[in-house]
Amino acid sequence: MKSDTIAAVATALSNSGISIIRVSGEEAVNVVNSVFVSKSGKHILKNVKSHTIHYGFIYKNDEMIDEVMVSVMKAPKSFTMEDVVEINCHGGILVTKKILELVILQGARLAMPGEFTKRAFLNGRIDLTKAEAIMDLIEAKSDYALKSSAKQLKGVVYDKVKQLREKIIYEIAFIESAIDDPEHISLDGFYERLGQVTDEVLQEVDHLLEQSENGVLLKNGINTVIVGKPNAGKSSLLNRLVGEEKAIVTDVAGTTRDVLKETITLHGISLNLIDTAGIHETEDKVEKIGVDRAKDFAKDADLIVYVVDSSVPLDDSDDEIIDLIREKKTIVLLNKSDLSTVTDEVSISKKLAQGNKNICRMIKTSTKENVGIDEFEHTIKEMFFQGNISLEDEIYITNLRQKEYLYDTKNSLVLVKQSLADEMPEDFYSIDLMNAYTSLGLIIGEEVEDDLVQEIFSKFCMGK
Repeated sequence: MKSDTIAAVATALSNSGISIIRVSGEEAVNVVNSVFVSKSGKHILKNVKSHTIHYGFIYKNDEMIDEVMVSVMKAPKSFTMEDVVEINCHGGILVTKKILELVILQGARLAMPGEFTKRAFLNGRIDLTKAEAIMDLIEAKSDYALKSSAKQLKGVVYDKVKQLREKIIYEIAFIESAIDDPEHISLDGFYERLGQVTDEVLQEVDHLLEQSENGVLLKNGINTVIVGKPNAGKSSLLNRLVGEEKAIVTDVAGTTRDVLKETITLHGISLNLIDTAGIHETEDKVEKIGVDRAKDFAKDADLIVYVVDSSVPLDDSDDEIIDLIREKKTIVLLNKSDLSTVTDEVSISKKLAQGNKNICRMIKTSTKENVGIDEFEHTIKEMFFQGNISLEDEIYITNLRQKEYLYDTKNSLVLVKQSLADEMPEDFYSIDLMNAYTSLGLIIGEEVEDDLVQEIFSKFCMGK
């Protein structure tokens, strides 16, 4: 099937050393050949070998536009499995735009966001999990996110899903064969085997779902909200973690009136830090808005960092904060430990113990003296990843779309187990097994509709 030829700038459109214009499609070589002239003054690209690079010039009529290097990769040995030509030109914005416009005038059209990767998927070069891993790789915010995306790009999710699907389709085929030819295919012992296989697949799906919680955190970062009373040291903590004066710090309570956001990396893990206004009763309308925003952000946080001024006693504002964070993973920083201690671990523990079911750690800190900050950083890793992130043996599902289909798979397999327990007819098993098989197929794109494909690739950047 003939497809049109697409083109786009594959690098950031800014002044830089080089820019790359990527062209893909059946006419890619002809399109670029019409504007490229070699050092010898000839249009040579039609006759060159695949995976070769050629020095020359881009011309518009008789006007030389730029000195370039052109890479030619012929189908099917290219990213899109089509003919792909890449023009490496100088990185000025104007010259890059001129060359792209020239290529489009020769018959190519401007590519849609993600269209190169979409073609790679539609042509069988990659599956959906690898396509999504490409975008995750581009957007990676931390070392672990980068490594996890690279691992998925190698096909670990695809391989696992294919393995699970093969187990399921074998059982579906056996059931259908037994129903069609009961005289020659016996179901003796089948129910016990099906129960065992269903348990095995369920166990693997459950493990993937358990690790997906960590996977999403690796990809998106841990949403960390810093709360506390005014002048407890919240902004000083933010500045200490970020490594520069991002928040204004004074001795005046209530200096921070709005939300400050910063993303940092600690030990390879991304933290989305949110410094909030001090939570307390106030008549100041502007400050009250900041307090309300602090409460809203705390409700959606993955981690609460409760900064307590240990040099002053707890009061009603602390009670309000503790009620707010009872259902959250919390680290309590007993700050200003360089001063005389009035509030200690015991007094905080008594209040937190009243219905707090979540993990809570307490650390003595002094943001002024940089005491306890290292312990705080290691504690975060322990709380979310049990102190260890293994990228060698574990598969981390980082994509919410994939996670939803895993839940669908699990629900279908649970129905299979229920049908076995109720001794239902064989076609009941077949229906639910096929639903599980289809849900897994949606993860890798072997069972997929056009609108889903469009939605996924529309999120990609231009030129990719």
